[in-house]
Amino acid sequence: MTIHDRLVDDFVANKVEFITTVPCKQLGGVIEAVDKHDSIMHVPCNKEDEGIGLCAGAHMGGKRSAIIMQNTAIGVVVNTLVTLTQYYRLPLPMLISYRGELGEPVACQVEMAVHTKALLSQLNIPTYHFHQEEDAAEFGAILSHTYMCNKPVAILTDATFWKGY
Repeated sequence: MTIHDRLVDDFVANKVEFITTVPCKQLGGVIEAVDKHDSIMHVPCNKEDEGIGLCAGAHMGGKRSAIIMQNTAIGVVVNTLVTLTQYYRLPLPMLISYRGELGEPVACQVEMAVHTKALLSQLNIPTYHFHQEEDAAEFGAILSHTYMCNKPVAILTDATFWKGY
């Protein structure tokens, strides 16, 4: 079983029925696995703040939701996270590719990596950082926790987790 399938199995085990995604090379395998799973409604979107709005709508419609995105969009979604997700206490797991660390081939990705964790901390969003495949053993518990406490959570997955850029 691939790491992509393991993550999707944890989504399903936690009754996640709606996932929206923004294209990302590192997360492509997970996005494919989500798209193929019969019990998950997958809605690709163009922008992360749009995706968070879709997740909020799914939640209000009685479905557990999640978003899959890149860390470069954290700056774009600050207002949406605060005024929608946090204000209304919506659980929102965010599976995030953490671009910009050692070996990053795209210079602009490095700048957002410098700010990602600080922004999430400033917003009081619990953040987990997966470096190795074994770290994903916590994914199911992280999902369960975010739905129990009705809060957003960020799961950062770096290049070492995905075995390179």
